Amino acid sequence: MPKNIVQISIASLLFIISLFSSFENIWIHNTLYIISYLLVGAEIVWKAIKKIVKGDVFDEHFLMAIATIGAFVIGEFPEAVAVMLFYQIGELFQDYAVDKSKKSIASLMELRPDFANLKRENEIFTVSPDEVKIGDTILIKPGEKIPLDGKIIEGNSMLDTSSLTGESLPKEVHLGDEVLSGCINQNGLLTVQVTKEFEQSTVSKILDLVENASSKKSKSENFIHKFAKYYTPIVVITAALLAILPPLFLGWATFADWLYRALTFLVVSCPCALVISIPLGFFGGIGGSSKIGILVKGSNYLEALAHTETIVFDKTGTLTEGIFKVQKIKSIGISENELLKLATHAESFSNHPISLSLQRAYHQEINSDLISKTEELSGLGILAKVEEKDILIGNEKLMQQKQIHYTKCNEIGTILYIAIEGKYAGYIVIADKIKSDAKQTIQDLKANHIRQTVMLTGDRQIVGDSVAKELAIDEVYSELLPHQKAEKLEEIMKEKTQKGKVAFVGDGINDAPVLALSDIGIAMGGLGADSAIEAADIVIMTDEPSKIVKSIQIAKKTLRIVKENIVFAISVKIAVLILSAFGISTMWEAVFADVGVSVLAIINSLRALKKRR
Repeated sequence: MPKNIVQISIASLLFIISLFSSFENIWIHNTLYIISYLLVGAEIVWKAIKKIVKGDVFDEHFLMAIATIGAFVIGEFPEAVAVMLFYQIGELFQDYAVDKSKKSIASLMELRPDFANLKRENEIFTVSPDEVKIGDTILIKPGEKIPLDGKIIEGNSMLDTSSLTGESLPKEVHLGDEVLSGCINQNGLLTVQVTKEFEQSTVSKILDLVENASSKKSKSENFIHKFAKYYTPIVVITAALLAILPPLFLGWATFADWLYRALTFLVVSCPCALVISIPLGFFGGIGGSSKIGILVKGSNYLEALAHTETIVFDKTGTLTEGIFKVQKIKSIGISENELLKLATHAESFSNHPISLSLQRAYHQEINSDLISKTEELSGLGILAKVEEKDILIGNEKLMQQKQIHYTKCNEIGTILYIAIEGKYAGYIVIADKIKSDAKQTIQDLKANHIRQTVMLTGDRQIVGDSVAKELAIDEVYSELLPHQKAEKLEEIMKEKTQKGKVAFVGDGINDAPVLALSDIGIAMGGLGADSAIEAADIVIMTDEPSKIVKSIQIAKKTLRIVKENIVFAISVKIAVLILSAFGISTMWEAVFADVGVSVLAIINSLRALKKRR
């Protein structure tokens, strides 16, 4: 880059001196022009020659070379230099724009860990992350990046997840919590058991997604490349006919006049603005998305997202937190804490989610000495003796079978009815909690012209209906098996309009087929299953449904910018091409129509990088 700036600066100085000085000897003028031209144009001419040798004739380098050499032939030295000089200035703008786009995702590249502290037999070895195996133990000191995904087996800390998720608020982690590679350990010393090898770790997959995102082109990009392929030879042939036919057969003006018009026509015809700015616009959109924790696997998905009219959601882990928690405790005759203590101990020998939910709510260690008997009653619940008291904990059928008079609970979720010494003592409600931003997400989607929202869930109908009603989702289908979700999605996709797209949002292993089947698959990447992330086209790293709204806004903004560039560039080019064919425009207007339009389109593309938080 510095070398180019120096060359352009010297060439500009020589060009200005020759243009505004009045040397008596014309050769001094021409020599300065030629030196200036060689500084900024020799590289382009050489590229054109190399491509001609390879058989790749019709591109912008060929057009620039033939137009400027022709300008020298007819004595238009200033115009010849100006074309190359302004073209190189335009290239500088392009380089700046690309660098700025790359910097927006450069922070992701910094996620790549340099080393891992491998712990073996009380010794610590510094090794490359790809040498660590599943089951190995690693040590993460304060200030270090977490090199591999794993589970904390010792220590507590605060993690900086901003580079991974875009969230500035640190995350608190404790014993037993999962940690993701790429996060930075802020204060405590953590001992982690590795659960994934480096190639399968979160950071490795993110880097792979970003690096390969540009390989999947949008329809707009494919259109421009096809357009340029046929457009360039057509304008070259048209320019040749323009230089030969009018003076030869019609006797209009001189051959030099028509050659000048033909050369001007060639300069204008360069499709640089389209070829450069459109991929750059999509690249900017992908970069802007990555800054807020939205990974888009290709510009084709970004373009499709802008045309989304229906969004289908999974429930658990997508609209809800996916973690069953104690939502309510209602006790009769004893305190709520005592009821929770007895229920937790009674359920403590089970690995069922209900038992784990009770233990999380209890916040204390289980004292097994208090438990003298446990018996599982199939389909009903558990009978246990805790603190020498007979505890019954289970569903309504258990209460009815044991002839215990109870008060029916109408809360949504799993209801645990509890009896102590044969007497009803209350109930505990365990349910999945709706994510804090889920309701606002549905409202914002409708405000952004999403025609229909649908929820597919394997949960009971009463639970599905309750969540859908609270979130104001248009349609809900409950008690679906994985293959039934796919069948239902196919039905929904048949109802879409010709240009409309259907997006599916999910996070579980059973969502992978549906994610792959939809027009745009969106996976919750923070806690989502690997198979769901692999099958998805867009990954939300923060597990926040609200990021779906932001991704749609970014997609629509990016597509709007790309369309602006296409319309602007083609309109200006057509106008100046017509003017140059009739000899109204000069080479200077041609330079603006080519390089000036490119620069303006590039500057417009940079808007795609700006994000709204």
